[in-house]
Amino acid sequence: MSDLNDPRVFFAAERTLLAWNRTSLALMAFGFMIERFGLFVQIMMPKLSNNLERNFSFWVGIAFVLLGAYVALASTQQYRLVLKTLKPVEIPEGYRTATGIITNLIVSFLGIALIIYLFIRRLG
Repeated sequence: MSDLNDPRVFFAAERTLLAWNRTSLALMAFGFMIERFGLFVQIMMPKLSNNLERNFSFWVGIAFVLLGAYVALASTQQYRLVLKTLKPVEIPEGYRTATGIITNLIVSFLGIALIIYLFIRRLG
């Protein structure tokens, strides 16, 4: 990728991964908020809210959480591809490159777990 033999290239890739991680977390949090807001409206104004509004907020919220989980997985794959192009001299000795990958995989797993939780709560 670079002929500079400079670890800054690696750190730039890692910063990009972490930026995508924050984006995925924000998408999941926004989705959860949308899903719960539909429930809040239904509880606060039961006569004014209808089931269609609750269904709409549920599915839009689930879509955002799913998008966040996908972003975490896709950014992990992109980061792994960038790592393959780097020379060993561009990665500081003893630096654990897997930390960002593991973090994103955990975030993605938790997003999927949140979707399952929301579906279970909806059915129960």
